[in-house]
Amino acid sequence: MISEVRPPGRDEMNARVRIGALAPLTRPGWEEAGRHLIAGMELAVREVNDAGGIEGRPLELVVRDTAADPHRAAAAVDELARLGVAALAGEYHSVVARAAAARADALGLPFLCSSAVLDALTEQPTPWVARLAPAQSLGWRIYADFLHAAGHRRIAAAAEPSVYWASGARILRDHLAPRGGTVIEVDMRESTPASVCDALVDGHATALLLLVGHPEPAVSVVRSVRRDPRLAEILIGAPAGQPEFSAWATSLGGDGAAVPFLRYLPERLGPLGTRVGTVLRETLADAPSFVAFEGYDTVAVLAEALRSHGTDRAWTAESWASVSVGGTRGPIRFTRTPGIGVWQWAWAPVQVVDRDPARPGRFRVLRSVDAPTR
Repeated sequence: MISEVRPPGRDEMNARVRIGALAPLTRPGWEEAGRHLIAGMELAVREVNDAGGIEGRPLELVVRDTAADPHRAAAAVDELARLGVAALAGEYHSVVARAAAARADALGLPFLCSSAVLDALTEQPTPWVARLAPAQSLGWRIYADFLHAAGHRRIAAAAEPSVYWASGARILRDHLAPRGGTVIEVDMRESTPASVCDALVDGHATALLLLVGHPEPAVSVVRSVRRDPRLAEILIGAPAGQPEFSAWATSLGGDGAAVPFLRYLPERLGPLGTRVGTVLRETLADAPSFVAFEGYDTVAVLAEALRSHGTDRAWTAESWASVSVGGTRGPIRFTRTPGIGVWQWAWAPVQVVDRDPARPGRFRVLRSVDAPTR
């Protein structure tokens, strides 16, 4: 539900409680992730309103498309603040979420980040921002453990320039180096899919990690590697989660199977997660991704904060320490976590999964860590 851009009248403000929602809904943003994120949020909003809303007032989602653009996201935060939203929610891309968090902090607007994982979501500790997704340093270390356990010691990372990709490569390198692992970076600004294949052979790599966007250059690199007889035994991995979404399978078919990635779901959903997943499957006409569950949980947490502490923005920010919600993926509580400047759910469950080569529409769980510790 996307609202028109106009300041609300006094009667409208008194009649409803608004949450601003940020998501990448157009290219170059990851559109499918944005669609899943908003679907989860909208389902939670409907359920909150069916249960009586916030102190009898309906909850409304005011959606803005970030298109993976940090400047656009910051401008949207300014606009939503002027529109009088009680809180801000969402965003999938880490670099975009970081820009939104900086503006929310500056404006004193509570922001519950749904899906971005970059550890340094803010430059300084802030009381205004909280996050549901586990930090990149946790998830990518679990992924590094998976690679090490599978026997990979020489790992190539095809990387585009980005704070997020650079942070991920550093985590992998630092975690694998003490155990004899090497991460060789292939700069995608200077590489073609064919030259990536040559670099893998020359570097004697046994695994290639895609630290790049989807569909391109990820799809072209995967196709080139799959068709190179020199690389028949190499593992292709995508820790950022590109294969989670159906667009990956549509683009690559069988070539997109057996590409391990990170997702943030438990091995088995509880009753709430199962029920929400069933409804989201009908809404999306597809299996809901972990991002859809993150969207649902975001609104569930904010609704509880607004019910228990009121709709004043300062009160909502003060509620992070005391909020406790049964989320779709486990009990959600926020703490101050060392090295992270925002209130953090520590932690959502983490899995390493891939698409089954025999049935690319089915996921195989390769490693699962529920409620991990840092």
